[in-house]
Amino acid sequence: MQTDAETSTDPASLVTAPTQQAGGLFSPLRQSRNFAALWGGQTLSRFGDILLTFMLPLIVYDLSASTAAMGKIMMLMMLPQVILLPFTGLLVDRLNRVRLMIGTDIVRLGLLLLLAVFSANDALTLNTLYGFAVISGAMSAVFNPAYSAVRAQVFTPEIRNAANSLTTSSSQVAQLIGPSLSGVLIGLTTYTIALGIDALTFLVSIGSLLLLNVSAPIRASKQEFSFVQDLLGGYRELRKSSWLWMTILAFCFINIASGGVLGILLPWLVKLHLGWDGTAYGLVLSSSGVGALVAAFVFGRRQVWRRRGLMAYTCTSLSGLTLIAMAYTESLPLLMLLSALEGGLMMIFGLVWEVSLQELVPEEAFGRVVSLDIFGSIALMPLGYLATGYLAEAFGGLNIIQIDGVLVTLLAAGMLLIPAIRKFD
Repeated sequence: MQTDAETSTDPASLVTAPTQQAGGLFSPLRQSRNFAALWGGQTLSRFGDILLTFMLPLIVYDLSASTAAMGKIMMLMMLPQVILLPFTGLLVDRLNRVRLMIGTDIVRLGLLLLLAVFSANDALTLNTLYGFAVISGAMSAVFNPAYSAVRAQVFTPEIRNAANSLTTSSSQVAQLIGPSLSGVLIGLTTYTIALGIDALTFLVSIGSLLLLNVSAPIRASKQEFSFVQDLLGGYRELRKSSWLWMTILAFCFINIASGGVLGILLPWLVKLHLGWDGTAYGLVLSSSGVGALVAAFVFGRRQVWRRRGLMAYTCTSLSGLTLIAMAYTESLPLLMLLSALEGGLMMIFGLVWEVSLQELVPEEAFGRVVSLDIFGSIALMPLGYLATGYLAEAFGGLNIIQIDGVLVTLLAAGMLLIPAIRKFD
């Protein structure tokens, strides 16, 4: 296995500009029409994603007050991604990425309209949601790497840090406002109306994508490669940087623990254990957005950050402590504070990772690399989600929250013992 020192893709060699203040968080909107179109559409459609994320656990727990059922839903949503992602990256690097995104948005629009019809006729069942989860997961396996690859094209070096921070900040504004609005919407209307509104947000995404002027993927040469060689291209790129492949491997396990808490046990904690309503759950999720928004704003103010490996994994390790503390609180303000801290800490890691990918991976291989990134991050999550649900029922949700938090803290701290990670700059 090659190390960073043995290759020309060492991040320190790619970032030569001195640390300085960026041109402003909103400067990419003035400098790039493509960025403005992509940012505007995906920011608005993000509200629909948050509405679904908020609503799905509530629907599941209304149909069956079972963490095992919720775990199965999450498993079925992740499993198609695990199976398809190694191959969808190849599609992203061969086909028109924007058209792939539009196609998946059309399918997901139809799925949500179908769910709304089922809900209107009181026909929503767990089996219906299981089917939705499988198809939705398959569409995500195509959309997510395509979106990441398009961002790598649109986020040119002169706007990269600000563009990433503004995109993430906007997403977190949606995360801040979206859950509260979702709670009010569901409280005042019905799941049917909420599903219909969610479906409409995909029209916004489709409209913005039609405005993009992004070139087709560029091949490294005109030589024809075999399917297997092309498929292995992403793996070869990952081998060039210890930071990349080690981080993907680490988060294969870190995401099992953190995802189990945030995706399954946090809604259980709020709705079933503490007995709070949807408004309280919305406030907790919104608080995560506040923390992430502050972190993204701070990150975007500088054009270059140093000692990024140390910064990223220290934040990840500290986020595990916030998960542990969640098991000990019965106060809504305190739970909101912990959620804000967790959101901010993980936002720092996410921004460091996103920028490093865009720096280290060439455009012609980006789709395959980001597919391997997503694949590695979620490869064990279907099993993790399923295990989290059943373990919580067997040993208690609070105990599993604490165990997951300890795992996040120790795994991230352990990564800092590796020089290639700790010294990544």
